[in-house]
Amino acid sequence: MDEKLNSSNKPIIVRRFIVSGKVQGVFFRTSTREQALSRNLSGYAKNLHSGQVEVLAQGDPELIEELFQWLHLGPKLARVDSVIEVGAGCELELEGFKIF
Repeated sequence: MDEKLNSSNKPIIVRRFIVSGKVQGVFFRTSTREQALSRNLSGYAKNLHSGQVEVLAQGDPELIEELFQWLHLGPKLARVDSVIEVGAGCELELEGFKIF
């Protein structure tokens, strides 16, 4: 978990997750983007060749934790088998939440 402060002296962190299960072709990335934007988080959701989805989120630690909890549920059509946190590997200042 990488941490720095924003202009309001609130911590900003980056966390990255790999989500496994039936998570492609079920609006998982789009739903993740909606969930992230509703929490004012930036980052991305990306399909992996393995059939998993990678999610990188940057923002308030508590709001990223809320997103992390939501990732275990996913949208209605998804079946989430696991959500694993992996090293973020970056100290980016991301804008918006992208889908790849």
